[in-house]
Amino acid sequence: MTTSRHPVVVSHDDPASFTTGLRSFFAYRDLGIRHVTGGKVGAHVIRAVPGEGPKPAWHTHDLTFQMVYVLKGWVRFEYEGAGEVLLKAGSSVYQPPGVRHREIAHSDDLELLEITLPGEFETAQAEEPGKGGKPSR
Repeated sequence: MTTSRHPVVVSHDDPASFTTGLRSFFAYRDLGIRHVTGGKVGAHVIRAVPGEGPKPAWHTHDLTFQMVYVLKGWVRFEYEGAGEVLLKAGSSVYQPPGVRHREIAHSDDLELLEITLPGEFETAQAEEPGKGGKPSR
């Protein structure tokens, strides 16, 4: 049996632990995984800011793994090659590396868990699929 080089990390729900992040219409709660894995893995809870709707924009993420699991409410995404997808509490989606996507709408009570590899990654605007051109970086 091998011994872990990482400490046990416990994160409790606390409204004060949510901060601003990538999108202004979401609040983010880092679960502490990124820090203990040296940035290899990210895990956070994302909560909708009530009254703030999404600003649909096609984009990509420079990462090797991204999974979203909806804890509460609903969210509608659009993915290159898959079209619109409605996720509700209990739904999950694996977003392949580099897939063009955008969020179209979400409920005011949306909460979701997102896990990424690596923990920090770049996001780039992208052209709408089918409109010619390649994603802009």
